[in-house]
Amino acid sequence: MTSLNDILEKAREKHELSKDEIEFLLQTDGEKLFKTADEIRKEYVGDEVHLRGLVEFSNICKSTCKYCGLRAPNKKIERYRLTPDEIINFANEGVMLGYKTLVLQSGEDMYYERDLLCSIISEIKKNDIALTLSIGERSEEDYEAFRTAGADRYLLRIETTDRNLYKKLHPNMDFENRLACLKNIKSLGYETGTGCLVGLPGQTMSSLADDILFFKSLNADMVGIGPFIPHPDTPLKGMFNPDNFERALKVMAVTRLVLPDINIPATTAMETVNPNGRIIALKSGANVVMPNILTSEYKKKYEIYPNKICINEHSGKCRNCIEAKINSIGRFISTTKGFRKPV
Repeated sequence: MTSLNDILEKAREKHELSKDEIEFLLQTDGEKLFKTADEIRKEYVGDEVHLRGLVEFSNICKSTCKYCGLRAPNKKIERYRLTPDEIINFANEGVMLGYKTLVLQSGEDMYYERDLLCSIISEIKKNDIALTLSIGERSEEDYEAFRTAGADRYLLRIETTDRNLYKKLHPNMDFENRLACLKNIKSLGYETGTGCLVGLPGQTMSSLADDILFFKSLNADMVGIGPFIPHPDTPLKGMFNPDNFERALKVMAVTRLVLPDINIPATTAMETVNPNGRIIALKSGANVVMPNILTSEYKKKYEIYPNKICINEHSGKCRNCIEAKINSIGRFISTTKGFRKPV
């Protein structure tokens, strides 16, 4: 039988693993896995950490995902929608705080139609920054227009590649359309981000291995992986498992083994589950952190999951706090836009 050391050595040399090998790694003790992922991270993307300022500009969403607090049927959430000027002002604040990448994120809010978003993108891109969009499923024409307007990256998480599980969790969505959107995004020249939730009810080690193989087949440029944290005002309330943190960390680490040169965020959800979650993730293969640059009144309302960290802190304080944490582990903040540099 192949040993843990043999699999890790194969991953280090070839960055290719079989499904059985991935499942083995996901079920073994994580210490050696995390150490190897961290070493590969250092070899391929170095010790710099890319900060990406997050602007969550609308919590209105047409979707009905069974775990997300922004889901359309949730009547308890206080909805908001920023004006174009407000979005641009928050983006400018991010630039002043030194962010080299900004991320515009929202629920699937169709109020922001193509021309409106293009004008916002064009205005923000007058700054010397990279711009990521995370606004869900759109038409190929929309994606092309946003790219032409200046958007550099697009983040669309697959959440799970298990089609049956995807259908159960996303009642009014189509898995094949999700795949088509990702392929369109990739073909248009965006740096393409995706990712998954770990610990979903009904999820298996087999499906998590398939998720990782999907990231590899897509040749994703960024992969965000977070523990499943159900919102209390959703059908999956009360289904959180504290083991999700360790499992998500393993999925993230194995992703680093097979895609050594990509950008992998230490997600905020990691720190919601574990007080040191982002630092642990940075020491297990991650190289990106995405602080929120909105004011507290909006941070509180963008409640995908409960107990999000830093919702009462000023954006400048968040920026300084995470930099201090990063420096404390011998890493440093990047001064570049953090584009992937394939080797």
